[in-house]
Amino acid sequence: MRAYRPSAEFPRHLEELYARFPFDRSLADDPISLVRPLAVDLRHAEVAGVFASTLAIGNTTAIRGAVARLAGLADGDVAWLVSPGHARERARRLASFRHRWIRGDQLDYLARVLETYYRHRPSLESAFVEGFTDGGFAGGLDELSRVLRADALRGRLGPPPRGYRALFPSPRDTAASPCKRLTLFVRWMVRDRYPDLGVWRRVPTGELRIPLDQHVHWIAYHLGLTGRRTRSWAAVEEVSEALRRVDPLDPVKYDFVLCHTGISGDCPKERDIAVCGPCSVRPDCRLWRGRTVTT
Repeated sequence: MRAYRPSAEFPRHLEELYARFPFDRSLADDPISLVRPLAVDLRHAEVAGVFASTLAIGNTTAIRGAVARLAGLADGDVAWLVSPGHARERARRLASFRHRWIRGDQLDYLARVLETYYRHRPSLESAFVEGFTDGGFAGGLDELSRVLRADALRGRLGPPPRGYRALFPSPRDTAASPCKRLTLFVRWMVRDRYPDLGVWRRVPTGELRIPLDQHVHWIAYHLGLTGRRTRSWAAVEEVSEALRRVDPLDPVKYDFVLCHTGISGDCPKERDIAVCGPCSVRPDCRLWRGRTVTT
């Protein structure tokens, strides 16, 4: 079967979608809206970003609620979670925390990992860049995953809680996870354009990969940016490369727009001319290709 591809006009259509998108409307529904006020410096940005991206499971309302609860437990200063001398009180405060299948003991262990890491290194960017230098983006994500899993620290920290390591998959694992949450974290750290934080300076934005959540994957598949029906690291690479052909210097700038086009209902994921009619990428969508639109 011939692979589905977007139209030749797709780059122009996508840029129009981006230019017309109501960022301020959707920012309020995105977890980064809670991360931005907490990111007063590099350390705060990383700590808030790691915890918020780790909690990015489920719908945006639940995610934002979980991030807000966690910040409240830290009295609004997320860096408190990784500051030395708070181990006992931190464990007490986090003990009853729950978000989907994520538990407080897992977040307490993550805080211990970060506290130990920051004793010796100033930023998680260093870990990512080490892997990135030798293995590209997937290598950087793999090294970041190793740090957060505490692969080199288990002798000092003890075994992680049940289910902890699964929170930080690597694209090099046999399951070839799309690694949506870690990829999202790196996007927040690297891009210096709204709405991202831009606190990492050694990773080129052109090398970023798309955080492939269910909304982005559905839209990307129906626009012909990937032929893969399931989310995987291979699908991440295909979608990212397709977007890089549109904007080589900042391909994942479209992530927020594609994601919230799905979240907001601007994409109904079915043919509905009342909703789809004004959409600038409708001519590229496989649901509409070859169909005559009548009003």
